[in-house]
Amino acid sequence: MSPSSRGSSIWFPVLLLLLAMTSIQGGAALAKTLFSVVGAPGITALRLGLGTLILCLIFKPWRLRFSRDRVVPLVLYGLALGGMNYTFYLALRTVPLGIAVALEFVGPLTLALVGSRKPRDFLWVALALLGLWLLLPLGKSMSGIDPKGAFFALLAGACWAIYILSGQRAGAEHGPATVAMGSLIASLVFVPVGFTFAESGVWNLAVLPVALIVAILSSAFPYTLEMVALTRLPARTFGTLMSLEPAMGALSGMIFLGELLTLPQWLGLLSIIIASAGATLSLRPAKQKVVPISELRE
Repeated sequence: MSPSSRGSSIWFPVLLLLLAMTSIQGGAALAKTLFSVVGAPGITALRLGLGTLILCLIFKPWRLRFSRDRVVPLVLYGLALGGMNYTFYLALRTVPLGIAVALEFVGPLTLALVGSRKPRDFLWVALALLGLWLLLPLGKSMSGIDPKGAFFALLAGACWAIYILSGQRAGAEHGPATVAMGSLIASLVFVPVGFTFAESGVWNLAVLPVALIVAILSSAFPYTLEMVALTRLPARTFGTLMSLEPAMGALSGMIFLGELLTLPQWLGLLSIIIASAGATLSLRPAKQKVVPISELRE
């Protein structure tokens, strides 16, 4: 294979992955525009319910058979999936999109850094802590991020970590198709909860087309792109590129929602991105796990 063809073969999946991240963050921005009509719980119910319907049509999870030792991880996986959606949208009510994504990213970043031993690993920990210090409302000099919203974003990150741990075991038998079953479990819990606390506009049929677009942008479309990219990219490259997602969220919030960040917030965002990329590059190849980002959030 010529150098030019090798270069093009690498850039194609990279572009697909960047497009997938753009789709996810664009879906989150669009979802936030519906908060005043249906509320954060309401858009969670619509996005999760419609997304589950799409995934079920693709993967037909009722045909899957899970062994007994996979049932508990599968239930935890589904609950974590729904919890991420619900708490992330609750965070978006009062926190800019880019900052919410960065705070949520602390969950898998912490998971990646557990058991760190090398000096460079502690550098990533220090950068992550610096990013948190700059993003969280820890003093008067900070930019005033809502504490409750920041808490929900961090809680979404904790759910993300549980999602990864349980998903690795739950998906051992059926791989990507497991997300459809997990999404179905999440819907059984969080769709009723979302409708219970939704605004009255959630019952307006005119909202459904926009909610369907949110579900497609956040689930079906990026999931398809990532499945193609994952077959063509090394795990380390995938994980490093995924570290760009907080920046993609910030740009999406700035372009579509007019959310402008301060210099300390941008520095905090950059610190978490560098920490996540560094932690990914520091992983040993045998221990690397890749979890498609579009299987879960926003």
